[in-house]
Amino acid sequence: MKIVTAAQMTAIEQASEKAGVSTGVLMENAGLAVAVAARDLLGGAAGRRILTLVGPGNNGADGLVAARHLRRWGAEVTCFVVSGRPDPDPKMDLALEYGVRVIGAAEAGELGRLLARSALVIDAVLGTGRARPLEGPVKETMLSLARARSAASPPNLLALDLPTGLNADTGEVDPSGVPCDITLALGYPKAGLLNFPGTEHAGELRVLDIGVPPNLPEETEIDLELLDRRWVADRLPQRPLNSHKGTFGHVLVIAGSRNYVGAAYLASQAAVRSGAGLTTLASPESVYPIAAAKSTEPIHLPLPEDSEGRVNLQAAEVIFNGSRRYSNILVGCGLGLSDGVTKFVEALLFNNANRGVPVLVDADGLNNLARIYGWPERVQGPITLTPHPGEMATLTGLSNAEVQQNRVAVAREYAAKWNVCLTLKGANTVIAQPDGMVRVAPFANPGMATGGTGDVLSGIIAGLAAQGLSPSEAACCGVYIHGEAGRQMVSRLGSAGTAASDLLLEIPVAIRRTKVG
Repeated sequence: MKIVTAAQMTAIEQASEKAGVSTGVLMENAGLAVAVAARDLLGGAAGRRILTLVGPGNNGADGLVAARHLRRWGAEVTCFVVSGRPDPDPKMDLALEYGVRVIGAAEAGELGRLLARSALVIDAVLGTGRARPLEGPVKETMLSLARARSAASPPNLLALDLPTGLNADTGEVDPSGVPCDITLALGYPKAGLLNFPGTEHAGELRVLDIGVPPNLPEETEIDLELLDRRWVADRLPQRPLNSHKGTFGHVLVIAGSRNYVGAAYLASQAAVRSGAGLTTLASPESVYPIAAAKSTEPIHLPLPEDSEGRVNLQAAEVIFNGSRRYSNILVGCGLGLSDGVTKFVEALLFNNANRGVPVLVDADGLNNLARIYGWPERVQGPITLTPHPGEMATLTGLSNAEVQQNRVAVAREYAAKWNVCLTLKGANTVIAQPDGMVRVAPFANPGMATGGTGDVLSGIIAGLAAQGLSPSEAACCGVYIHGEAGRQMVSRLGSAGTAASDLLLEIPVAIRRTKVG
């Protein structure tokens, strides 16, 4: 599903008009879809008190259409016109015909009472067409809404396309903006809804089909997409009846050190749980007996280590001797940081004997990679990098804040510059391909903010890649499955006190749910 800027959405609407679907039709479709969502949220419309805050433009017109349908279904609907509507105003006229009560600035003193008695407020004040600071009647209305939302029994708040005050392109939020429970994006999600603080401000994001014609030229030119279930389901590996373990590949997981035994377990088990036919866990000799006792499914390959229990350069020779057996390699989880580990990573990634085997580099693999001078010029095979913001800052020389300020742009720039598939982890994980295509995951889950969840993600991606997915497909599908598993985990256990190992049994369930819908 495409993610659009305000300008791109305007171009799509204009192209839709040329294709025979007018702006008026899109408004009618949007208003009806919003009304259905509002009715479902309330568990029915009849007798429910709903207040729609109506702005001066198309967003307000969509709100008037929604108000009309909700009134038609028996709701007690009032529209508060925040600022002037055009004259004539057909959408307003139809709403009045159906019995919607409409008040304006002259009755602004009644707004507080209406907000207090409403079960639902629909924010249809400003959409994509305005990014200036809130002022005048719009600001005053938002301040009244904020007071109502801070009351003991606040109304539900549903934003139509964008919460008022949220920048459609950047995700910046005006100080007077009011956080919503749900944002209903019309046609396509806007880029600002997937960038903080916009993501948190928008609440739950739902995307509504408003009848934009498919395959518009303007749509095909957009290189930013939202990962959705259908896209992932179409790409997940099939499991033929006549398959065997060799059908689903053999992933090599190089992970762990004396201080980080758990990383080796989590990454290798995630590869197993994501469907890899065979998984080999290569870990330092002192880690091997602990990992083998805890993790029985993988094949175990002990590696030479230094005095601190970290792999050293000699470990690369052990890997190369068996590299042709492996479909792909995951390296980095819990390896630690040292000159010996850096030399090992350098030999593994840039030795000609390993050319052509897809490699995923995560965690300490990335930190050691950053110490290798000129490494981007030496990339010679399919490489996937999965940094969190701190690791990305280390790799690029940017500050953490600079990485987070525009995650999409940073990921896109460096995926192309380094010729890698780059997965920038965090809330709304970003997956960028070298050709400029970027996909964003629809998951922001505080229950995943605990050590080891990144190791699980890397294992999932590696397990999917072993089954034949391309690096970008494996990264996208892995991120989605990881996010869905996290959603299931939090639904079952809550968002505090969860552990990365809780994710492991959720992985096959997430795969099944994604496939069947």
